[in-house]
Amino acid sequence: MSRTALLAMDLQNTHLARVPEDYLPRAVRALETARRTGVPVIHVALRLRPDHADVHSRNKMFGSVPAGLYTADDEGAAIHPDVAPLDSELVVYKNRVSAFAGNNLRQLLEAQDIGHLVLAGIATGGIVLSTALQAADLDYGVTVLSDACVDPSPELHDALVTHIFARRGGVATVGEWASSVS
Repeated sequence: MSRTALLAMDLQNTHLARVPEDYLPRAVRALETARRTGVPVIHVALRLRPDHADVHSRNKMFGSVPAGLYTADDEGAAIHPDVAPLDSELVVYKNRVSAFAGNNLRQLLEAQDIGHLVLAGIATGGIVLSTALQAADLDYGVTVLSDACVDPSPELHDALVTHIFARRGGVATVGEWASSVS
């Protein structure tokens, strides 16, 4: 039987500065639930090469990102200290929207016999959507933690949670998920 892992995605300083303050405690609760119940946590963060050689100017999302942003030296790209990885937790860097982009996430999941992903992160219409769709296409079970995801557009967040994610896997609040894994 395969295991479940929590993907804590794009919980970086720059992203957290753009969302409501009440979001972070819910992400922290999801992380604490995983750690308390032995669910592996994998942190996923956006990181580009220092010269942005991995970004094409035609890329609408990343082509206009100023040099130096989202690099290893950018403090805004650091994972927020309240949700920082423990030494035992994996950190995977991506260079596009999906958590699977430009890295070995799939290999790490397979090596740990992980077949179900619980998703938390910023933004619902970005990394959460891209990762949920790709994970479902790769035959992973997917649960989106509706209140541990946030989007600059509350309407988009609600539409994705209500109409898209439920058809590709499951949707739960952090509280509902915590009750199911306790």
